[in-house]
Amino acid sequence: MSKGRIQLIALLEPPVEALGYELTDLEFSVGGGRRVLRLYIDRPEGIRVEDCEAVSRQLSGLLDVEDPIQGDYDLEVSSPGMDRKLVKPAHFDRFAGQPVKGRFRARIAGRRRFAGVLIGRDGDKARLELDGAELMVPIEDIELIRLVPEF
Repeated sequence: MSKGRIQLIALLEPPVEALGYELTDLEFSVGGGRRVLRLYIDRPEGIRVEDCEAVSRQLSGLLDVEDPIQGDYDLEVSSPGMDRKLVKPAHFDRFAGQPVKGRFRARIAGRRRFAGVLIGRDGDKARLELDGAELMVPIEDIELIRLVPEF
């Protein structure tokens, strides 16, 4: 995790939590001449548009005062969605038993991409069921892991 990302999380997570939400992830992207700081928030009862607006209002002032990102950018606040990324160790506990897909940082068990079931977490390792076999993988070796929505 980059130093800038760590600093942004340290700045934004306390006020988000004070409003009763979890900051699940954040991204800073540049594309099409537009720079965007995108925050993903969640809470057990789910996220509504009004929740995103409340968090955006609260954080806009803080970001203006602290000015952690030089230059102009847009702030977007969103729910993590049904295909949410699992970022924090607690996410691996909360979503145990759910189907997932993702990418390892390097080849593990002969593959970089995977799809299977998240069994859970043991300390700093994720327990995955891939092709009927259980695999223990250090969470830091997982580049990306997302839930696969079931309809």
